[in-house]
Amino acid sequence: MSRTATMDWIPLYKKARQEQPGDLTLPMVEIFETVEGEGTQAGFPTVFVRVFHCNLRCTWCDTPYSYAPYKPEFEATIQEIRNRVEQFGWQNVCLTGGEPLIHRHKSQLLIEEIARIDHVRDIHIETNGAIDVRPFAELRSEQQLLADKVRFIVDYKLPASGETDKMIHEHLNVLSPRDELKFVIATDEDFDLAVDVIGRYKPAATLLFSPVWETMPPNRLVEKMLKSGLKQVKLNLQIHKVIWDPNARGV
Repeated sequence: MSRTATMDWIPLYKKARQEQPGDLTLPMVEIFETVEGEGTQAGFPTVFVRVFHCNLRCTWCDTPYSYAPYKPEFEATIQEIRNRVEQFGWQNVCLTGGEPLIHRHKSQLLIEEIARIDHVRDIHIETNGAIDVRPFAELRSEQQLLADKVRFIVDYKLPASGETDKMIHEHLNVLSPRDELKFVIATDEDFDLAVDVIGRYKPAATLLFSPVWETMPPNRLVEKMLKSGLKQVKLNLQIHKVIWDPNARGV
């Protein structure tokens, strides 16, 4: 996908929306219930919808089974995914991957279908920073139902990830205070670049710093945050890795 606002999938979206969007299929990894492990909704019961495929290969990725050379666990129609989410009955839904926006018009149609579930109040989309969210944000702004329910959590990749050069900066300024901008920090260089990005682009999103525990212990990251004087940044710990084995799936 281009590093500018890529709208080439919009005609496919409009055409599919007028036909049978629920019949479109997506490659899937898993759909399960747990508590949200991080971010502003950490601790709340949440349905996780993990789609297959990713356009990045981060060095510290904790879900390598969500992209090649692994295979999808199953294929499901958008309607089948919606039905499964609805059966769980929770208000919060996390759309994740892999990269949940990589399927373009299908990703958008899935978001809309889940938003139509009456009891769903929050749909947070964990996207990797290398897919331009501007087209998705524009569609969100055009539909009140999406504006009320949908949030983007953009994971800005820093040097230790090996994928910094794939980051799209132009979409940082379309993020709202309801959205989140996450920085996974493994080294001092990572920390310094995160501070630089925040200062340069001044995103309105809630800012999260997440430590890679093996190389950036949480207490050290806290020390750096306090020393930097960043008043608007929140420490983000992955509580699901405390509750369960860090390698456990479906939790």
